[in-house]
Amino acid sequence: MAEILVVRHGQASFGADNYDELSDLGRKQGQLLGETLRAMGWQPDRAITGSLARQKQTLEEMGFSVQAEEHSGWNEYDFHDLLHQRFGGQAPDDVITDRKTHFRALRDTLAEWQDGGIQSARETWAQFTARVEAARSHAAACDAERILVVSSGGVIARLVAATLEVPDRQMITLNLQVKNTSLTRFISSKRRFFLHEFNSVPQFHDAARAELMSYS
Repeated sequence: MAEILVVRHGQASFGADNYDELSDLGRKQGQLLGETLRAMGWQPDRAITGSLARQKQTLEEMGFSVQAEEHSGWNEYDFHDLLHQRFGGQAPDDVITDRKTHFRALRDTLAEWQDGGIQSARETWAQFTARVEAARSHAAACDAERILVVSSGGVIARLVAATLEVPDRQMITLNLQVKNTSLTRFISSKRRFFLHEFNSVPQFHDAARAELMSYS
């Protein structure tokens, strides 16, 4: 059986012109996770990221020597595009820059998207779910025993929801709970694929490090 460890990227640059860059905190989170995994004796045989900078930067900060592969199925859905399209082409400034307003709007937007709405978006819900499944199949189709994937919260939530066969709406709730650099672990074999651990943050399990935990 193979162990597939899916990590959410470190904190990105929320509200900045270029969101797709790790913040200083995000880089520190990646470093701590790498240190923690090595202290646990966990080293990947294979590493995969999407094509997003924040995913690649997180893997770099973790400090493993394995050569990374890239599969765009691990990319996050384009939440900026979804929000802009839902609001007629341009979302209000506070929807993009204010965290509470942003996540309230995102929850409603994802529900509408799942129901077939926001037809002007670059990607449909069906296309998103299909590429996540393609990414999962690609990661599982190898002889490696320990596979490290760096992805994003929406993809991780979708993969968990699909594995547990829960309603699509539950994916939204899971999505908004996924912490930066959290670990979600799956076990894979030729016949089985199941969830072993969700949203774990062993790198933050002391008082000082707990202050470095973030959700966006």
